[in-house]
Amino acid sequence: MKTAIVTGGASGIGLALARELRGHGVHVVVADSDGEGAGRAAAELGCAGAALDVTDADAVRDLVAKVRAGHGRLDFMFNNAGIAVGGAAEEFGLDHWNRVIDVNLRGVVHGVHAAYPVMIEQGFGRIVNTASVAGVFPAPLMLPYTTAKHGVVGLSLALRAEAAAHGVKVHAVCPGFTDTPLYDRVNPGLPQTAVSANARRSAELVAPFLYPAETLARDVMRGIARDRALIVAPASGRTAWLLTRLSPALAVRAASLGVRRLLRG
Repeated sequence: MKTAIVTGGASGIGLALARELRGHGVHVVVADSDGEGAGRAAAELGCAGAALDVTDADAVRDLVAKVRAGHGRLDFMFNNAGIAVGGAAEEFGLDHWNRVIDVNLRGVVHGVHAAYPVMIEQGFGRIVNTASVAGVFPAPLMLPYTTAKHGVVGLSLALRAEAAAHGVKVHAVCPGFTDTPLYDRVNPGLPQTAVSANARRSAELVAPFLYPAETLARDVMRGIARDRALIVAPASGRTAWLLTRLSPALAVRAASLGVRRLLRG
């Protein structure tokens, strides 16, 4: 049976991915910093759960080794865990920057560092890193998040070029505004800002229709089946990505308009 680890799997996009994988007959290990939440998700899906802090490289390595030893293989490593921050650049302290980089970028690095050698050795596997449309578009008012997600996209594309020689596939998932609990946990454990205090409302001003996580998970599985390097969804996200590719200057102008709309709202 194919086996997958999904970090950040207790809720939101991670839980939707775990459900979708289970629907495809994959054995899933739901890993999350919320150990109780991971256990509840695992019980619902009939799979395994694990408490995991992705900023702890040794813990990530140990989980990958345990799954590989127990099942003889690791087919999918979904580096999905992440946190959200919101606010103007001048409102962020170094604690905001360091926390987001530690979880959203370094956490992906830890997952890659643990899973990639295993997949090279077995000659197959897929590493799926959750980035964001903020990783392919100059998304303002969340600068540490945007920076980290651009890093995830760059890491994924460069690793994909190397990994092909070993039979390993790498994908970056770039969701647009998706309906997840992340909007209710912006700047977790960090100083709040004008944007973070009402993050869900801010998101709805930009994107009145928040994309269902379950629909995104199906998009991700289709993208994996089609071996897409970047899986960007929904259509509004692909439009933002295309705009940035065609005219970075115009993309920045569009982002500036969005800032003014949010500040007025």
